[in-house]
Amino acid sequence: MKRFWSNATPVETGGLYGVLLDSRAVKLPSGAEMTVPYKKLAAAIAQEWAVAKAEFSPNDLPLTQLVCTAQERVAPHRAEIIAQLAAYGLNDLLCYRADSPPTLVARQHEEWDPWLRWLDSAHGIGLITTNGLMPVNQLPWTAGKLDSLLAARSDYELAALGVLIPVLGSFVLGLATAEGLLLPETACAAASLDELWQTEQWGEDEEDSLKRGKILAEVEDAIRFLRLVAP
Repeated sequence: MKRFWSNATPVETGGLYGVLLDSRAVKLPSGAEMTVPYKKLAAAIAQEWAVAKAEFSPNDLPLTQLVCTAQERVAPHRAEIIAQLAAYGLNDLLCYRADSPPTLVARQHEEWDPWLRWLDSAHGIGLITTNGLMPVNQLPWTAGKLDSLLAARSDYELAALGVLIPVLGSFVLGLATAEGLLLPETACAAASLDELWQTEQWGEDEEDSLKRGKILAEVEDAIRFLRLVAP
């Protein structure tokens, strides 16, 4: 995509906020004008358009992408999105443990167990863990509790969780990060615990390192978005 505008400006429109690229409004994929109820978010979106390079991709506009997701994917398909995200909780990364070597087993307990206890104490959702990769069956009422927890979130919050949970591979880590209990770097390290342990044993893999950097950037963008849509 090629840049065609000189200035990106946040504007108020009927109590909502949009962005003008010179005199043209930023639009959603459907063609509708993009507006949000958050003044600070509109200003941040204008800034990411303002600094876009001569040639850019949608990935250079993460806040814009998240608004599009919230308004045109989450809003009309909330039940489907909630079910998809809840499924991560039913098969959470933190529930699948190594049975050897002892150092990896100990590290998983040390870094993952506190967050499973947090989910149980803060939200009343206890998850069952297992050794190995065979699927674990969670308690019958767990799915309903996960659904209810997500249903209380706004479309914008669900859009951000729709980034955090999949990229971390964990409902628990994604939710804890969204609630401000985990820093992005800490969350990414916890999600990559097995991989980082392997790195300590055998050395760094450049491709894996680049992948972790990309995941961290996505997590940071989602957290920034959540702060901009906070009440």
